[in-house]
Amino acid sequence: MPADAYDLLLTGARVMDPSQGFDEIGDIAVVDGRIAALGRDLPGTAKEQIDLTGRLLTPGWIDIHAHVYAGATTWGVSADALCLATGVTTIVDAGSPGWANLPGFIDYIVAPSRTRVLTFVHVSGIGLTYGPIGECEDIRYADPERTAAAIERWRDVCVGVKVRQGGHQVGAHGVEPLRRAILAGHYTDTPVMVHIAVGVPLVDVLSEMRSGDIVTHCYQGTGDGIIGTDGDVEPVAREARSRGILFDVGHGGGSFRFDVARAALARDFTADVISTDLHAHNIDGPVYSLAETASKLLNLGVSLEDVVRQCTSAPAAAIGRPELATLAPGAVADLAAFEVKDTGPFEFRDVAGETLIGECRIEPRLTLREGTVYRPDDLRQECEQALDRARQMRAFTGRDFATLGWPPAD
Repeated sequence: MPADAYDLLLTGARVMDPSQGFDEIGDIAVVDGRIAALGRDLPGTAKEQIDLTGRLLTPGWIDIHAHVYAGATTWGVSADALCLATGVTTIVDAGSPGWANLPGFIDYIVAPSRTRVLTFVHVSGIGLTYGPIGECEDIRYADPERTAAAIERWRDVCVGVKVRQGGHQVGAHGVEPLRRAILAGHYTDTPVMVHIAVGVPLVDVLSEMRSGDIVTHCYQGTGDGIIGTDGDVEPVAREARSRGILFDVGHGGGSFRFDVARAALARDFTADVISTDLHAHNIDGPVYSLAETASKLLNLGVSLEDVVRQCTSAPAAAIGRPELATLAPGAVADLAAFEVKDTGPFEFRDVAGETLIGECRIEPRLTLREGTVYRPDDLRQECEQALDRARQMRAFTGRDFATLGWPPAD
């Protein structure tokens, strides 16, 4: 290839690619939507050149827990523009579709999106259509055979199985929905993402899980969690990690508390993956975006290098798609550029209303998706429309289901 044949040349950034152990000032060249070269002072010219001096440039971020089935579920948000405005090039829906409504998700959410959209398929055939009523309270909905068949049919989109194991979601059925989800995961050789919450003992949940399965909401503070009454990490959580079970942040509207995260981090129990659990009830606070969630972990003491890994190569590996989080030549040109500000104070909030004053914030500045450049300012109107739609859904429901206790009120 001639040295002057680049479509795009990104120059001068701190390039950080955990998949290759690369972290230095450098340039990235893009041709035909793929990375053509990575290095310092790359020779040649390009049709377009962008100076990213002072910026952090990484593989595109991957959010493995969100709810983007807008228009068909009470949780769903129109996330396409929000992703591209905030450095997220791949977003994974965490079980909004079950096998029965997966075709609609593919036709109306996946197909038109500029962002890459993947999904965990809920073991409940109805998915998360209606939040206030548990999707596995009627155990007949939990169908491992049809769930597995749907995953096999749409392997390009489906990365695993989802089950919510809180009392509100499973009613009197305990870990039976989880057992069925794991059966579907076994049939398809895919991971199961398990929502933990009040109502089902953590030890019962973890004892069923396999290596590669994912606990989401690891820093939640209601019911049985990873931090015991003595303030230490529960032995069952450490034992689960030793067996290869992964732990995901899954911030959400009710599942991330600073006190729990501090206790876990102080005892060397860091989440494997950072994700948002973005949905209609938290999109305009306290979650906002993956960059905002990552900034919270950064200010709690997680290193920038670990934060980037937990938003790129770690989630890519967790869903079996490592090729989505690398800057190696030949890889798809999904990249994200950020300004890492250290000019605080900056204010962050958790689901309990606690405020954290931090000195650092990760602010998105540019996203590449298959080589196409997106900037936050250019997507502002689309993002506002998505926020308005989320507010409309909240007005319909009249309550925030994320904070429902167990048992639910009459």
